[in-house]
Amino acid sequence: MAKFFIVALTVMLVMQGYVSWHVWRLLPFSTPVKVVIVLLMLLALCCMVMQFKSDSLPLGMATAMYEIGNSWLIIMFYLLMAFLVLDIGRLVHLVPATWLKANGITSLVMTGVMLVTFIGGNIHYHNKQRQEINLTTSKHLDRPLKIVMLSDLHAGFHNPRTEVGRWVNMINAEQADLILIAGDIIDGNVRPLKAQGTAEELKRLNAPAIACLGNHEYITGLNKALDLLNETGIRILRDDTLSMGGVTIVGRDDRSNRHRKSVEQLMQGINRGNYVILLDHQPYHLEEAEQNGVDLQLSGHTHRGQVWPLNWVTKKMYECDYGQWRRGGTDYYVSSGMGIWGGKFRIGTDSEYAVITVTPE
Repeated sequence: MAKFFIVALTVMLVMQGYVSWHVWRLLPFSTPVKVVIVLLMLLALCCMVMQFKSDSLPLGMATAMYEIGNSWLIIMFYLLMAFLVLDIGRLVHLVPATWLKANGITSLVMTGVMLVTFIGGNIHYHNKQRQEINLTTSKHLDRPLKIVMLSDLHAGFHNPRTEVGRWVNMINAEQADLILIAGDIIDGNVRPLKAQGTAEELKRLNAPAIACLGNHEYITGLNKALDLLNETGIRILRDDTLSMGGVTIVGRDDRSNRHRKSVEQLMQGINRGNYVILLDHQPYHLEEAEQNGVDLQLSGHTHRGQVWPLNWVTKKMYECDYGQWRRGGTDYYVSSGMGIWGGKFRIGTDSEYAVITVTPE
């Protein structure tokens, strides 16, 4: 973990240096003004790094550092892409060098584009999308089964109790038979959840709520996460199964647990006459569900990249990084997530929940 932190910090410092140098050259201001702007950018990066010490800070300050630091990481990424494109254009003589040095017009255009991109991305994040999915099964069900599926709530500093409460209202309005959550309920720290009483909002879910764990529950600290989740009334399945009304739900532990059971082990002894739903946070090795007779697998984790063009990366990383998929007799749905990690921006992707209706043939 320490090695990963050092590598990540080194990459961020290189990005920061490249962006800061270009901003310094581009802005048509006096040296004192440019010093202030570059120092503010460095302060934002410090907020990103210092959030790992958030437990020792006042809650309001820790929240502000999380919001500023993680938002700056995404903004810096977009500035990096913009300056790289301009530099490449300059090298191939498509962009005049004067565009990148003390140029007020370039500065205004870039500022305007960034404001539109990130204000729009923030508005789009708060506009949750409802995905409707209709499936059929040859398994016996007394009546159509209505499921609300969501993943990646990432409740914490940046998704506080008020926001989680708004989501609960949306979910309750569906009047579902089941609520299934494919991991990452907690963002990475239980402190803001306990301080705000977020568990009380999740207790209001008006249908049986069942979840598997995600990698962020492990990042939080497994015992701390489980203690908090026990207060929510959500049934957590860790390499465990639960059957009700002709449906069996298999909750697989996250792959952060290297000793978790395989899908084959979890399916042993299950009534195959039931409609079997597998909750597995990270959508790797989808063939395992197909090979073991799972009817429906629900996953999250990918966020579909969260912001463009990272959705191109996740599309290459996973067999299915988002949406509906089918392998043999197995259906899959990979959600881009109800909440979000880091800055509250959705650019080229959606924050969503799925309403899945399973109808017997």
